[in-house]
Order: sequence, then structure tokens, then C-alpha cells
Amino acid sequence: MRISVPQVLPVSILSIAALTGCGHFTSGPARTETLSVALDHAESISAELKMGAGELRVSGGSAKLMDGEFTFTAAELRPEVHYDASQSIGHLRIEEPSNTRFNKGDYRWDVRLNDAKPIDLQVNFGAGEGDLEIGSLNLRSVDVQMGAGELRLDLRGKPERDYNVSVRGGVGEATIYLPQNVGIVADVKGGIGEIDAGGLEKRDGLYVNRLEGHPKTTVHLDIRGGVGSIKLVTE
Repeated sequence: MRISVPQVLPVSILSIAALTGCGHFTSGPARTETLSVALDHAESISAELKMGAGELRVSGGSAKLMDGEFTFTAAELRPEVHYDASQSIGHLRIEEPSNTRFNKGDYRWDVRLNDAKPIDLQVNFGAGEGDLEIGSLNLRSVDVQMGAGELRLDLRGKPERDYNVSVRGGVGEATIYLPQNVGIVADVKGGIGEIDAGGLEKRDGLYVNRLEGHPKTTVHLDIRGGVGSIKLVTE
């Protein structure tokens, strides 16, 4: 079932409207617009964020399903926000408009998600800076694809279930902060660059932590880097 317009609560409904078209545009002064998506009866959320280049911040703490602040310098760069629910799963998609060719200037997204709803999070980020502070979310899976830039992925929290994390990076640095008091199993491979996994031990080609006994919850990571450093932080 598709969510009707009254259940989406923007400051201006037209501010995050879907756009079409292409061409060359001139950016102007930066503006910030906000949008909220209300909670519904979906039992879990599938969220997909697609940004070509800019600054992306994702965190928890929203009392709604999603609260977002979007900063851009031309109307043609307003992100497209879609939400619909089918059966028990809500589908949230936020993406940069396609076929726009100009100097983007100041381009930033600050997306806050609900902590309680179980969520599968997919982030596709072309270039720039990504700051994903998502350890408070009720994560089921995390998939990050990044072309070039710097990624900070903070998973510190108290997960109540096992979940998988996949990170694919091209050129740049990735720092991943790991939750404590859970099992960690990380398959990490880099192309050209350093892998720093201090606090973990390498066993049978995998980086693992040293918890006594059998942990109730385990986070599994599959990390591949191209050119640049990969750092796993356990403190």
C-alpha cells in the first residue's frame, strides 16, 4: 500500500518533490529544507539512500520514521524522497536527482531514522564524506557502497540480534567503530592501503575479538577496499 500525502509531513510538500529533466544549471545560495515521514504499521523498514557526491550524515533518534534536513544550491538538486508500504515492510528511498550536470556547491544530507523499527539499510555514496552513526538503530543489515572519499561508520550500540555489514570502497579512507560486548567476525581485504584492526586477532584469515564463552550476538563484517586505508576501532 502506498503512503498517502497526508502521512508524509514536510515543511513544504513541494520542497522534496520528485524531479525530472537534465541540463546545465547555475547553483545559487545554499538553502536547507526539511522533510519527515510518519511512522506507520510496517513491521520493518528497508531504507535506501543514493547520493552522487557531497556530505552525507545518517543517525538515529527520530521519533518519526525519518526526519531529514537537505542542503542544496539549486532546485534541481532537491532529493527525491519516496516511501510506501507493502504487506509488513516499509520501503524508504532517498536519492539525488539524476541527469543534472553543474557545480553542486554546498550539498549535504542529514537523515535521522527511527531507532525502534527493525531496518535494512543500504547506502550508495559516490564521492565525498559519509558519516553514518547508526549503532542506535535496530539493524538487520547494512550495505555501504562508496566510490571515493572518507567514510566513518559508527556501529557502537547494544544490538539484540546478529546482523551483517557489507562495505565496498573505491578510493579513500574507511574507519569503522565496532560495538562492544558482542562477537565480531570481520573479513577485511584491501587493495592498496593499510588495514588497521587493533584489538582484534586474525584467525583463519578473519579478524575476531576475544570474548569469553559464546556471545549472544555477533556482528559479521565483509569489507573490501580499493585504494586507501581501512581501520577497525574496538574501543
